[in-house]
Amino acid sequence: MSKLNELTIAEALKGLKRKEFSCVELASSYIKEMEKRRGLNAYVLETTETALEQAKASDKRYANGSERAVEGVPLGIKDLFCTKGVRTTACSKILSNFVPEYESTVTQKLLDGGAAFLGKTNMDEFAMGSSNETSCFGPVVNPWKEEEKFVPGGSSGGSAAAVAANICAGATGSDTGGSIRQPSAYCGITGIKPTYGRCSRYGMVAFASSLDQAGIFGKDVRDNAILLSVISGYDNKDATSAKAEVPNFESFLTQDVKGLKIGIPKEYRPHGLNEEISKYWDMGIEMLKARGAEVVEISLPHTKYALAAYYTVAPAEASSNLARYDGVRYGLRENGDSLDNLYINTRTKGFGREVKRRIMIGTYVLSSGYYDAYYLQAQKVRRLIKEDFINAFKKCDVILTPTAPTAAFKIGDKSMSEDPVNMYLNDIFTIPASLAGLPAMSLPIGLSSNGLPLGLQLIGKPFDEGTVLKAAHALETDVKFARK
Repeated sequence: MSKLNELTIAEALKGLKRKEFSCVELASSYIKEMEKRRGLNAYVLETTETALEQAKASDKRYANGSERAVEGVPLGIKDLFCTKGVRTTACSKILSNFVPEYESTVTQKLLDGGAAFLGKTNMDEFAMGSSNETSCFGPVVNPWKEEEKFVPGGSSGGSAAAVAANICAGATGSDTGGSIRQPSAYCGITGIKPTYGRCSRYGMVAFASSLDQAGIFGKDVRDNAILLSVISGYDNKDATSAKAEVPNFESFLTQDVKGLKIGIPKEYRPHGLNEEISKYWDMGIEMLKARGAEVVEISLPHTKYALAAYYTVAPAEASSNLARYDGVRYGLRENGDSLDNLYINTRTKGFGREVKRRIMIGTYVLSSGYYDAYYLQAQKVRRLIKEDFINAFKKCDVILTPTAPTAAFKIGDKSMSEDPVNMYLNDIFTIPASLAGLPAMSLPIGLSSNGLPLGLQLIGKPFDEGTVLKAAHALETDVKFARK
């Protein structure tokens, strides 16, 4: 039998219901492994005592037959989900002493479902980054090559690394331009970004409000389906939350993909695409064809403008959202001899270099004389990208692409201070789905020549996560990827 901390969520729930082990034993197995793997820097705050208390309460529920959907499942929580009475920093110095008085809707739903929280996971500061190197707590190490110090991807690198290292059963993440899918690919796990509006954003520290979306990391597709069913649903505390029916996502996994139309965008196979990624993409296509799926070529012609549009819209929204951090109401305060100096001193010390860069870009594109030239044009391009997907989905049911253009790279290899655009290019395959607000999932497809995971991405129609999960489960079954 596998160690308890190596079980999937589905396996753990089955074992708990059969009384093969207790919730306390399950949580303890993760806590012991967390202590061994602190060198990964995946957690920025451990809440193990609370997790054990939650596990004891869950054992009582199993004893009296009142267990809930994810009763006793130990999870990691990305450090931008507000957790009542537990420090939440978004891995920024400017929030170093912030303890929320309220719970985010996503984490409340997980608590209501019976989950136990092991701690807050590391991330890029305010979710701005693609490698988890901008965190004020330092970078996270990818568990696949721990001794060689590869990045886990970002911004949700701590959550992805924690799941891959078996120091949580699953984890929450957020995805603005690829921050769930790209680290999933780098760490050899499975992660889903639902449709924008599927999950509430209430209680999430905001980066870009029209793009941010809560999501899930799991060891496999089934675990994603289980957790997604728990965190989804309308929330009257979030004006962007959709009143959409939440199906039993796990039920889609038993459905056949025969006759499913798989779209392959020609723009995602540019000249010079990594040969290994291209090979695995072709392998995934053939696997789905072998199951009776129909492969059709599609075009997403405005894809080439996606990166530029995203890095106009997202910083603009960030400059607005981050204006609230001024040293007056909460968080870090650095005094000055005037109100202006208090603002300047607080933000100078509190924000990291990449956050300052994006605030400055955003402020520039929103300023008088540049708003029309940059921000409005970017929003027009965003609309064209969304229309590309609308037209593509007239021909197909789901789209298959690579998740990232490369495997993970070593910490420090892509310096954001010297050439930030080089880092931004890591999200080239994930950003279009974010701009269009579509559900998208990454799953591991194989290993590169130097033993690092590579991923494929499935993009679905709005609120059709079920088809994405169905296709992903079929691929996962045939790939038989060996988890770390």
